Amino acid sequence: MSTVQSVQLTEITPHPSVEYWSVCKVEALYETPFLELVYRAAQVHREYFNPQAIQLSTLMSIKTGGCPEDCGYCPQSARYQTGVQNQQLLDVDEIIAKAKIAKSRGAGRFCMGAAWRGPKPKDMGKVTQIIKAVKELGLETCGTFGLLQDGMAEELKEAGLDYYNHNLDTAPEHYHEVIGTRRFDDRLSTLGKVRKAGLKVCCGGIVGMNETRKERAGLIASLANLDPQPESVPINQLVKVEGTPLVEAEDLDWTEFVRTIAVARITMPKSYVRLSAGRQGMTEEMQAMCFMAGANSIFYGDKLLVTGNPEEDGDQLLMAKLDLEPETEENRKILER
Repeated sequence: MSTVQSVQLTEITPHPSVEYWSVCKVEALYETPFLELVYRAAQVHREYFNPQAIQLSTLMSIKTGGCPEDCGYCPQSARYQTGVQNQQLLDVDEIIAKAKIAKSRGAGRFCMGAAWRGPKPKDMGKVTQIIKAVKELGLETCGTFGLLQDGMAEELKEAGLDYYNHNLDTAPEHYHEVIGTRRFDDRLSTLGKVRKAGLKVCCGGIVGMNETRKERAGLIASLANLDPQPESVPINQLVKVEGTPLVEAEDLDWTEFVRTIAVARITMPKSYVRLSAGRQGMTEEMQAMCFMAGANSIFYGDKLLVTGNPEEDGDQLLMAKLDLEPETEENRKILER
């Protein structure tokens, strides 16, 4: 009798496809001696990726400013005086012109961001038109449009969207210190809708927002325990913007950021780990260490929504110095041979 019950229980109990990472387990990774941690992450990276290939994405703000949210890091919030000028949803032709330039400079993915709490049904027609037009250029498409209502993820998927970006931002325990106009669970709800629609997920967070190391571990654990894990994991370093509540946040030591990259790589071995916001303030040596620790994607272009990013020429020079090359279909599959 007990054997039958056990079999029945097994049949109805879901089996997660990813290893469970407790916060304590992730925190223990952070405490690994620095060079040993980077070495372990480099080993994991080489198991799943070509270490010489970097996936290049370009990010464009297609609707800027005026967001009603109170995210403490964001210069696009209507609640703060940051000098960001409100801009309505751009015309399709302007967006396509930028996408063509991005493709000509080696970007494989074109990411589009809109400063909304979430799109309204009336916005979806133009958004899907934009996605279709970018997709026709032969680029992968990614959108970050905020919280989605029922059915919207399916509309985006049908239009040709490949990835939906929706960051967790920070650990559940630290979330209320950064954002008050939505809950951590609201983020998870939209991610669930995105996965249900069959879209790939781009989901990461921001470090340097006065969180503790345990809370950084909590962010990584939350990301690593998503099932399936995100295909892309952007790790952002806080960009301090005058007028935002976090402008006086304590600086994060560069080694702690590299540790975060390494821990993300070890806990999410098959995900692209992307150096995102804050890269403009990183030295070449720090970026090189991040690539060693498992980062294999960058935002490529002179602007990230409304904050600066290294210029393309600088990125090309750095990649040449490090013998790195843009990821292509050919070099992506090099490990399969």
